[in-house]
Amino acid sequence: MRRDHAPGRDDEVSPPGSFVADANATGELREAFAREGLRAWTRAADLLDWERPYETVVRDDEGLEWFVGGKLNASYNLLDRHLADRKNRVALRWEGATGDSRVYTYLDLHREVNEAAAALRSLGVEAGDVVTCYAPVIPELVVTMLACTRLGALHNVVFAGFSADELAERLRRTESSYLLTCDGYYRRGNAVTQLTTADNARMAVDHDVKSIVVCRLEDDVYLGEDHRGYAELLAAHEGATIDPVARAATDPLFVIYTSGTTGEPSRVTHTTGGYLAHVAWTGHTVLDIKPTDTHWCAADAAWITGHSYMVYAPLALGATTLLYEGAPDQPEKDRLWELVERHRVDTFYTASTAVRSFMKWGDQHPAAHDLSSLRLLGMVGEPIDPEAWNWYRQHVGGGTCPVVDTWWQTETGGVLVSTLPGIDPMRPGSAGPPVPGVEVAVVNREGEPVPEGEPGHLAVTTPWPGMSQSLAREAGSGDGEWLYVTNDRAVIEDGYVTFLGREDDTITVGNTAFGPATLESAVIEVEPVAEAAVVESKERGGTAVAYVCTERGSGGDDRLRGRIADHVTDRLGPTARFGDIVFTPELPKTHSGKIMRRLLAALADGEEYGDTSALRNPETVGEMETVVDDQ
Repeated sequence: MRRDHAPGRDDEVSPPGSFVADANATGELREAFAREGLRAWTRAADLLDWERPYETVVRDDEGLEWFVGGKLNASYNLLDRHLADRKNRVALRWEGATGDSRVYTYLDLHREVNEAAAALRSLGVEAGDVVTCYAPVIPELVVTMLACTRLGALHNVVFAGFSADELAERLRRTESSYLLTCDGYYRRGNAVTQLTTADNARMAVDHDVKSIVVCRLEDDVYLGEDHRGYAELLAAHEGATIDPVARAATDPLFVIYTSGTTGEPSRVTHTTGGYLAHVAWTGHTVLDIKPTDTHWCAADAAWITGHSYMVYAPLALGATTLLYEGAPDQPEKDRLWELVERHRVDTFYTASTAVRSFMKWGDQHPAAHDLSSLRLLGMVGEPIDPEAWNWYRQHVGGGTCPVVDTWWQTETGGVLVSTLPGIDPMRPGSAGPPVPGVEVAVVNREGEPVPEGEPGHLAVTTPWPGMSQSLAREAGSGDGEWLYVTNDRAVIEDGYVTFLGREDDTITVGNTAFGPATLESAVIEVEPVAEAAVVESKERGGTAVAYVCTERGSGGDDRLRGRIADHVTDRLGPTARFGDIVFTPELPKTHSGKIMRRLLAALADGEEYGDTSALRNPETVGEMETVVDDQ
């Protein structure tokens, strides 16, 4: 694909000179990768400490292997190596859903991780075992993840809102005999009991599962003989030290399952050396994280975004990571900006769907707080429209912060497509070029490249260190040119990738196929629309149904419906017509920020919508049923 871009485009935004002067990534980085090829990934590996140096950057032995011959430990790279220089620097700040908070220095976190590793080992956990973690965003979850890596065990983090069946399925598939959970947690101000759900899952599998319970709701919960209390276990190993177990770079680091919102969840395994090098490097170059930063990745730790850019990248780079247990609009809609101001957050990374929600709630909320500490904003998830991109930069970033609109997947481990904030001009609505070392193309269903500017499937054409074990096996098959063809539809113009939505979300109206992002962007251009989701209704003869949220203080009526319909046909042609436009106060979203389109399609067709345990806002479903009936 072309790497150059047309200079001086009207829609380009350049980063401020002050940012460029101090950016981690310099202007020669792309040229160096183009010149050196796969060998250039030594730059990522050099961000880590290796117990035994690797011999080969990448080797094809019935599958690609990265940093072959090298040995390292993830816990050592996230904690031990920082103690000499910054043991008293804050490693982790945690804000609870009810206003409680905790602070861990690197020395504090190192001590608790060692005690947790000793506790796990006393229960029988050894290298290669899988420890399942079923807990909200609390410090004990991160501690347990790092304790696993210290022992060479794998963690398998499951979203705390999932049902007993979902948890049991992941325990069963990983043959996990160890479970960290909690007595409960807080959701939108209400206490939610979790221990019963965990017990039901343990009883549903055909092997014994030892359970460790964090008392989140109460300090004196009776656990019985089936559980061990987290605090009591660590107290029994107070002051313990566990030498980090050296792992081969090719050894697995953790297991994670896709969210399963559009189908059957699939297992993804990431390796120790390749994954850790890739997320540290992209944290360094794309998110521009520095050791002096407070970095906030506003995601749930159960998803790959939380793994990569809440835990592994910021701690590997010696920064402070901020964790938040609560909802972004609890107790008020300015909650996130209050935390940014209080903790002087430097880099903020959130879901693109969250940005649309912020815009819908109104710019008075960020305006009420001093956000001048922010120097970089990031987004991940669904395609973002230019209006929301510009709102984010103007009202949260003060009109000066670079905005990196990143694309990647659970399978890729870390960012693959994004502007580098100190090098590349930004284009609102476009993610940007692939990161250095990665090549992409847009292809048709047969895997053949399409002409520039035409839509198709995004394909990654070169391997990268953070790729999952299954992708690495496919890439090293040796039977011709390798492509990782994704389900994401995109166009490439002047080297910049603009995403249009997923293939399985493609909507056919008449004889024309549209990506949801194309239709939604056109809807959002109409004032006062703040957010939209478009799905196909099979019961209505394959017509499109638009669910629309308006800005705060504005409502939806037939007049606005008409304006939306007229604007969309003007922009996209006469075939782009909606079978219905439904106004709703909120869209159903997962905790990773994805709009649950399966549920919206079911609502449009009057069908059963199934399990809603993955939703961040399950109460929205009942409200939307009423709205659909009324309209």
